[in-house]
Amino acid sequence: MLNLVLFGPPGAGKGTQSENLIRKYNLVHLSTGDLLRSQIAAGTELGLRAKQLMDQGLLVPDEVVIGMIENKLKDNQSAAGFIFDGFPRTVPQAQALDSLLDQHGTKITVMVALIVDSEELTKRLLIRGRTSGRPDDQNEDLIRRRVKEYNDKTTPVADYYSQQGKFVAIDGIGSIENIFESICAKIDESVEE
Repeated sequence: MLNLVLFGPPGAGKGTQSENLIRKYNLVHLSTGDLLRSQIAAGTELGLRAKQLMDQGLLVPDEVVIGMIENKLKDNQSAAGFIFDGFPRTVPQAQALDSLLDQHGTKITVMVALIVDSEELTKRLLIRGRTSGRPDDQNEDLIRRRVKEYNDKTTPVADYYSQQGKFVAIDGIGSIENIFESICAKIDESVEE
């Protein structure tokens, strides 16, 4: 089973590459944002708990998110693998994910990080902001703050996977096709090990 963590700051191209990886490797996409929204819409116990917290402006605790991921794993037992998008964001989340996957007889195969410098990210997000209408992609100061926040919080997660020999960095600047080829080469290399 191929389990991939796709990492990168806002604007790095995760969404685009995610779609390509899902198609090529027949993966189930696990986006924590999508999971939260679908569980809330379905009115599940976890979804109602998450909504209650979100309505109070509070973060959804790790155990609720892990519970939603576990439900998704159970619902897709015959899947070729999973791509984790937006999770884990902290070392405790990575440890909880490892523990959960271990209970299901699998593990993270590789963590792929798209590396893009701050100036390029800012440029990409401002362009996206003009076309998408997303207000968080239209304010340069806010964009820089989001990128800094990402870098500050996720570096320990990259170190966590690096210590396991599962971290690979991919240059996120170039054509979509070339970046995709680089990612696939690293995934295929990790699967062969």
